[in-house]
Amino acid sequence: MPLVCLSDFEAYAKKHLPKATWDYFAAGADDSCTRDDNLRAFKRIRLRPRMLRDVSVIDTKTTILGTEISFPVGIAPSGLHRLAWPSGEKSTAKAAKAMDICYIASTYATCSMEETVAAAPAGFRWFQLYIHQKRSASVQLVRRAEALGFRALVLTVDVPYTGKRREDIRNNFQLPQHMSVKNLEGVFEDQDRSEYGLPANSMEPRLVWEDIRWLQSLTRLPIVLKGILTKEDAELAVRHGVQGIVVSNHGGRQLDGVPASIDALVEIKETVQDKVEVYLDGGVRTGTDVLKALALGAKCVFIGRPALWGLTYKGEEGLQELLQILKDEFRLSMALTGCRNISEIGPHLVQSSRL
Repeated sequence: MPLVCLSDFEAYAKKHLPKATWDYFAAGADDSCTRDDNLRAFKRIRLRPRMLRDVSVIDTKTTILGTEISFPVGIAPSGLHRLAWPSGEKSTAKAAKAMDICYIASTYATCSMEETVAAAPAGFRWFQLYIHQKRSASVQLVRRAEALGFRALVLTVDVPYTGKRREDIRNNFQLPQHMSVKNLEGVFEDQDRSEYGLPANSMEPRLVWEDIRWLQSLTRLPIVLKGILTKEDAELAVRHGVQGIVVSNHGGRQLDGVPASIDALVEIKETVQDKVEVYLDGGVRTGTDVLKALALGAKCVFIGRPALWGLTYKGEEGLQELLQILKDEFRLSMALTGCRNISEIGPHLVQSSRL
């Protein structure tokens, strides 16, 4: 039976992955309220379609930080892709290149950034960065990413400590011995691999806004902050000279009880206006979800778990198939709301009373 929507890929992945791997991909923090609300929040939003608009030609192309992509969806940074498919992030990079979209490669990848670049040399990539207590490790990652042609750094700001993911604790989740966090191989003297392949509590909990200046001093690359949920932090991001914000609650994997990403988007977009580009991840499962996010101010959305489901299905081919479904759904939703290109998508498409 063909897979016709993203939830079909989810069902396939749940059926075929080992339980501990599925639980790791699916996990939310604590009661998983925020993880689940990411999806419910999109369903609460109602659209206001316009008719008789000549939608015989639909253009889904847009740009992010000046680079054109085929439609406003990218691959969010998630770790450990080899748990889903043997060639892991190399297959993810190839699928993103084939679809002409942006792939944000994770610090926690099971393929090195060099291997990822070699798999799809002409691909459009950003690099997601965590700052570890051993800051020299992060400095080296920045220099490698810039030398390899990554186009931006995406600094994740919502993980001073890892959220409590109950299923991972129950399963005593461990990265298999034949895999490693390749970008950080040999960096930590401690052989502890208990926290997703790295020593426990290796993140830098002392990170503050002044450290954005420090990061800017290391690189010429644009900096995007991932994990912003309030207008106060959005204002600080603008003040500290970043080029973009990803409105994100880490897929509901960090602090449970925060707003769904799509619900946080409105106040952040109203605050920053067009001073920086605003993106979103969390809860995107259909083409109409993409449309709703753009209508409320996102320049692009990024998908995390669905990319892993596509990999689980058929590797590069499976992820490409999933992305094509999402692109086709988005194109159809544009047509059915009367939008011929991205510039015609705006807040007028959304029923404000339902926000």
